[in-house]
This record gives sequence, C-alpha cells and structure tokens, in this order.
Amino acid sequence: MKLYYAPDTCSLSPHIVLRELALEFELVKVDNRSKLTSDGRDFRLINPKGYVAALELDDGQILTEGPAIVQYLADLRPESGLAPPAGSWARVRLQEWLNFITSEIHAGSALLFNQALPDAVLSLFREKLFRRFDFLQDTLAEKAFLMGPSFSVADAYLFTVLGWCKFFSIELDRWPALVAYRANISARRAVQAALRAEATQ
Repeated sequence: MKLYYAPDTCSLSPHIVLRELALEFELVKVDNRSKLTSDGRDFRLINPKGYVAALELDDGQILTEGPAIVQYLADLRPESGLAPPAGSWARVRLQEWLNFITSEIHAGSALLFNQALPDAVLSLFREKLFRRFDFLQDTLAEKAFLMGPSFSVADAYLFTVLGWCKFFSIELDRWPALVAYRANISARRAVQAALRAEATQ
C-alpha cells in the first residue's frame, strides 16, 4: 500500500493507524501547493479531488477521505480493536464520532486558515470551535479515549486535528482534559513514529 500525505494535514490520522496496525506501506509526500508527489507525478491524477489523504491499495485501487481510509485499515486487522466490528452498534458510535470530528472540528478548524476573512467572522468561527472543545472537555474528563478505555481510529483523527491549534494561536490549557488527552496519545509509539517519519521526509 501507498499513503499519499502532506505534513501538518489530516493525512497524519491514517498514517498513525497504519503504524498502530504494523501494516507494510510506503509513504509518498505530496506538495499541497504544486500538487506534485515527491516522485514528480501530478497528484490530481491519483486523487482528482486534489487533497490528501489517499491510500493506494496493492491492486491499484485508490481510497480517499480519512474516515473511510481508517475504517478500511482497521478492518484489515479486526483483532487490533481500533474499530468495532462492522454492523455493530459500537461501530455506529464510532462513525458518529468520526462524523463529529469531520464536520465540527476538522471543518471548523480549516476555516481559521483563511486569513482573508474579516476578524469578526474569524472570531465567530473560533467561538463555535471553542463550544465543541467544551463538549470534548466534558467527554474526555470522564474517559481516556473517545470510545471508552481503548484507543480507536477516532482518537487518531481527533489527535491530528487538535494539533492544528498551534497554527491559530489557540492554547488548549483552557481545556485540561484535552491537554491530557493529547499528551497521552502523543506518547504512543506509533504516533511518535509517524511524526518522526513526516518530519524527516
């Protein structure tokens, strides 16, 4: 398999999952501006949407969208527990979390990258994001991970998008459960390996 990624993007989430599962894969870096891969190909010929992540399977099929990729990967190694069994109520709950992260945290954070927006509009988006952080603070004050006692693909995703706060000068100290959550996940061997690999490519 090949994972097409760009540093400091949501592609870190499937990268972490690949390492958690100890699957064999190749990392291919994508320049977000030029849309060229590290080996000189036009990334848009691989993923016409033009953004990472994209997973190229051994049979040549391309899978896109982080939540779909991480669930596919987790199902390759069901014994890992990174995702509940397909069709179970717990799996529906996982999908609920993945959708929340996508629509409320990922998309909510992405808007803050647009510095062309008026300050008043950016402030509104920040306050909406902070309300979502309040909800996560209450949730993670009660349990170590989103799905309960065990790390799941949803945690890889939330860890990734919370990491973008540094780009917007958002200090998470206001939400101590989020600080502890990120520190806990950051210490995982697979997470450290993914971060090192992306920093050195």
